Amino acid sequence: MTTIKLHNTLTRRKETFEPLERENVRMYVCGPTVYDRAHLGNARPVVVFDVLYRLLRHVYGEEHVTYVRNFTDVDDKIIARAEETGRPIEAITEETTQWFLDDMAALGALEPDAMPRATQYIAQMIAMIAELIEKGHAYEEEGHVLFEVESYPAYGRLSGRSVEDMIAGARVEVAPYKRNPMDFVLWKPSTPDQPGWESPWGRGRPGWHIECSAMSNELLGPRFDIHGGGNDLMFPHHENEIAQSCCAHPAPVGEECFARYWLHNEMLQVEGKKMSKSLGNFFTVRDLLDKGVPGEVIRFVFLSTHYRKPMDWTERKVREAEAKLMKWHKIVKDVTVNRFANYANAERWGIVDAVANDLNTPLALRRLETLGNMAERGDNSHKRWFKEAANFLGLLTDEQSGWVTLADGILQELAYKLGDLREAARETKDYTEVDAMKSALVAAGVEVRMSKDGIELEAKPGFDPARLEALK
Repeated sequence: MTTIKLHNTLTRRKETFEPLERENVRMYVCGPTVYDRAHLGNARPVVVFDVLYRLLRHVYGEEHVTYVRNFTDVDDKIIARAEETGRPIEAITEETTQWFLDDMAALGALEPDAMPRATQYIAQMIAMIAELIEKGHAYEEEGHVLFEVESYPAYGRLSGRSVEDMIAGARVEVAPYKRNPMDFVLWKPSTPDQPGWESPWGRGRPGWHIECSAMSNELLGPRFDIHGGGNDLMFPHHENEIAQSCCAHPAPVGEECFARYWLHNEMLQVEGKKMSKSLGNFFTVRDLLDKGVPGEVIRFVFLSTHYRKPMDWTERKVREAEAKLMKWHKIVKDVTVNRFANYANAERWGIVDAVANDLNTPLALRRLETLGNMAERGDNSHKRWFKEAANFLGLLTDEQSGWVTLADGILQELAYKLGDLREAARETKDYTEVDAMKSALVAAGVEVRMSKDGIELEAKPGFDPARLEALK
């Protein structure tokens, strides 16, 4: 069996992964707050943990892996969006949840086994909060219930900072009902116009942190294998999850409570700068897709940087990825493989081993390219090996090939049209329309090769399918 090694944020070292139960491998990843489109940074953990999910399914079997990723559908940002737009909260969260699922599917991400919504687990949150109060880890003040950080001596272990350091380095809400500035909200009151649920502490709604603890406990149990997310969640969200979960459900002596392995991906930059609206370099996944950047290209760019390193999104990387994937798709154009096939060839060529070594996707891509070069010179067997190995990484799948197939179909149609224009021009000696169409094709990112034997059109990196459609 493949040995998996993962860098555990909790212990700050790479460890051999040993699940609590080999027949029941469990992973929880923090999902989005659904009030708007997912930006590019939101997509990186989706792709990172999709790769890990594929690896776990391959090693332990699909039926033995459970992957949970939540939706936060009750939050102050959602309430604010409803107030801004005048739309019902339910309409906003339903729409944006589907947006997220559609955009992540475009990146080749498999859907998790469970995608709970916070509003579906309010009863479990209330029960956990009551348990924390009973055990002396939480208190009620002025309609709020707060977790008492000083009641959990290990607080700060994940981020490696003391409570004093965290107070100094964080924007901590100062409120008269807090015993300690670091105490965090488990439950807060709702006004009549805000969403709320009845509880022992009055009508209100949960704080952000309690929802993941309650949902993971309900769906995976009090102890499970892997918890993941972006490193911006390490503090305070994951730190608070650990505190409240370990206090509500302590582990046996000598064993780790809550999640055993913690994985965090680094953040994303754009052309060497932090992505922000003020810099004009902020964009959503849908922005890229609508501009003609294929989801498979976005995925490839993500995989080309190790998940624990900052990723710099650049136009150059996009074009290089597009060119490489075009070439690869042409190699496997007439090759079919079974969905979720036995990835023996991914193992044979070291691609599984690369991913199993702390998700080293850059190395996996280099090994995949070596196999691709062999497939380009080889027979259909080599091409099948190549496609199967690529499918393991979520690349060259039949679902992902649409952008190449679309281009090929449009270009074939346009080649016929350009040929007809050329034939007509030979009669009239007026090549104005031919030249105009050639210029439009080049502007759309297409190389035009015309000879007495025929016309060949080839899409180049950066081609714009929308502009091609306009030429038909």
